[in-house]
Amino acid sequence: MTNEQKMPDGGTSLTLHVPMRWGDMDAYGHINNVEILRILEEARIHAFGPPAGTGLPGVEVAQPIFSELEADVQALVVEHRVRYLAPLNYRNVPAVIRIWISAVKGASFTVAYGIFDPVTEAKCVIAETVLAFFHEPSGTLVRLTAGNKLQLEKLRGPANFKA
Repeated sequence: MTNEQKMPDGGTSLTLHVPMRWGDMDAYGHINNVEILRILEEARIHAFGPPAGTGLPGVEVAQPIFSELEADVQALVVEHRVRYLAPLNYRNVPAVIRIWISAVKGASFTVAYGIFDPVTEAKCVIAETVLAFFHEPSGTLVRLTAGNKLQLEKLRGPANFKA
């Protein structure tokens, strides 16, 4: 389930719920740092849809940015930045993820996240992922279209990290 939420700065974020798996837990009882990246990926796909040509049809997504790409265009991760603020302890209820767009450039954009404990509501992780669209047959980056930028601007909010 996804819902939109207004941010303090006037931007809009999406709130998603991503399950934590028993196997995601490390010896300390909290979600392993590698699994945090999986949770971020799941949140991106829940928010923006699976890339065209992958998987089978499912539920509609909030902003079908990935699922509207041409079949030979991929959404590739350029960079991740993650800061751990508090342990995200394993629970048998989904983690709460807030996701928004913190930057839009000519051929890339930045997805920002907050991961919250579903019971205490503590902010456990902030992160950002820079993505670019890549045309696989030609091996070149694809510039964002006016339509892409319009979709992304609907979810514009603040950066989690200073440049």
